[in-house]
Amino acid sequence: MSKPHIHVAVGVIIRDNGEILLGQRPKGKPWEDWWEFPGGKIEAGETVHQALCRELKEELDITVEQATPWVNFVHEYPKNIVHLAFWKVTRWQGTPTGLENQQLAWTQPETAEQLGQLLPASLPPLKWLGIPNRYAISAIGSAANAPAWLEKLDSLLDRGIRLFQLREPNWDEGTKAESLKALMLEIHQRCQQKGARLLINSIHPKAWWSLADGVQLRAQDALLLEERPLPENKLVGISAHNLADLLYANILQADFAVLGHVLPTASHPDQAPLGWETFAQLSAEAGLPVFAIGGMNETLIPTAQQNGAHGIAGISGW
Repeated sequence: MSKPHIHVAVGVIIRDNGEILLGQRPKGKPWEDWWEFPGGKIEAGETVHQALCRELKEELDITVEQATPWVNFVHEYPKNIVHLAFWKVTRWQGTPTGLENQQLAWTQPETAEQLGQLLPASLPPLKWLGIPNRYAISAIGSAANAPAWLEKLDSLLDRGIRLFQLREPNWDEGTKAESLKALMLEIHQRCQQKGARLLINSIHPKAWWSLADGVQLRAQDALLLEERPLPENKLVGISAHNLADLLYANILQADFAVLGHVLPTASHPDQAPLGWETFAQLSAEAGLPVFAIGGMNETLIPTAQQNGAHGIAGISGW
């Protein structure tokens, strides 16, 4: 017997300090007393945004003023299959109030489990919320350029950037691996001191991946794997260029994908960019957070998020 499919709009309501709002399911409902993000069923004829605004008004008595699409994914429960459209709500009118007699609580994502049992479909978004929305990628080139780049790294850390990738395909040293490995360890130490994370591009030795905070898999390298290459306490990102790459990221249980290039770039002059419309269509199918890459800079973060991006990634836009 096939299970019914339910389509749901979910609000990730975020305060400026990073706290999110969770509600406890009322008595008498399935999964009573479990904690979840607020939201509800999308009615026939409604857009996701319309359903989100209606549900949050009915459930919490707030009026949504600013909300952006984030991640869509499917979760199978014992009795049904739920299609969840998670939207980030960053501005609203009113004070959230439990109109359905549900308890409400503000919490940081990493301490949400202290509230009690969390609905299974709430667990992936809680992890994803810990992934920064700015992702800086290195372009150092040689050991001679390392001191200047480390200064740049320190300035980016001071500006609050908390996710970095070491990607040096053209490292020009004779003792290639050793000089770059020493630099990697130095970068990682500086990142750790500021609470930032460093990922290693899969173009570099596999032995390095676990020495840092995770790996950024090139699309062609991801396809060579059959399962997630690192444990849950490390990050796994996948570089994607099309829907097949994004779907394979789910098979490998990646934490996020980087999709592009979105806008024209000097590094890909012969390749047509995806554009925002195609990016939005692909990210809506991805099932996990997606960074936009290609022609990005920090002023484009709002545009990227309006089109479903988790954030932006890039080399030169910082």
